Amino acid sequence: MRFFRQTLAVAGYNFRQWERNPRIVITFLLDFILCFLLSDKVVAFAKAHEKTTQLAEAFVWTFGNSSSILLTSVLLILLFADMPFLTSGTPFYLVRISRRVWVAGQALYVTAATGLYMAFTFLSTVVLCMRNSFPGDKWSPTAVILGYQGSNVVLPASLKVMEATTPYRCAAVIFLLMLLYALVLVFLMLVFSLYKGQAAGVVSAFIFTIYGILLDPNTFMKLFKLSEVEKYKANVAVGWLSPLNHATYAMHNFGHDLLPTLSQTGIVLGVLLAFLGIAAWRIMQNYNFSFTGTEM
Repeated sequence: MRFFRQTLAVAGYNFRQWERNPRIVITFLLDFILCFLLSDKVVAFAKAHEKTTQLAEAFVWTFGNSSSILLTSVLLILLFADMPFLTSGTPFYLVRISRRVWVAGQALYVTAATGLYMAFTFLSTVVLCMRNSFPGDKWSPTAVILGYQGSNVVLPASLKVMEATTPYRCAAVIFLLMLLYALVLVFLMLVFSLYKGQAAGVVSAFIFTIYGILLDPNTFMKLFKLSEVEKYKANVAVGWLSPLNHATYAMHNFGHDLLPTLSQTGIVLGVLLAFLGIAAWRIMQNYNFSFTGTEM
């Protein structure tokens, strides 16, 4: 019980650093602006056809593709730019708690903060589109037009797959996929921040992001000029190899191909998170805290 209380205290201390912190305010403000820009296409399409949308649909249409997920996750690098969270209060915590408690507190903090950020992303999209939306858990007339007529708004899956689920269920799955991907990114930052310092954590996050861009199916196919048969094989390969594609709803097997299923994606990203969590714990055993006075 004491371990959990101390872990909560460490996480709570990190959250208190958000008060009047311009970096935190800027991060959430940029995320709101990004949601506005990304969802504008959906809103404009619905208005042009004089149709309504379901409350969660804007989130589904906006974040059902890898590009939007990538853009919103990049802002997490700014949110956690102060990793590994060494402040003037850290030495006082370390004389009262163990290293195990400290790293558990950091893990709890980054998990809760990432979840809060993703919830803010979802709510921002809902708020931006709510004037022309209804709360019922069924696909809107706009979704029907998108499915049957097509447009520059990309559906996150085939029409047949969409008809087999509901807007809220689909939004929940997309939210969980985004959250898992974001947690992998953030825990990777934490591991490298503990291993080589703050700059290494930021660089590792950018490399992870670039890796996702390079393994985007469209980029991959254009780069190597593949034939139709090779394109399918490459699409399946990058679907398994890229965490970003694992976070993309459309890049999953719904009974028609060899892409990972949603449950398999959960296992893959869960294993990655477990590995990074263990790595952070092992690095912490030999981490050398260095402070001058009350500052790092």
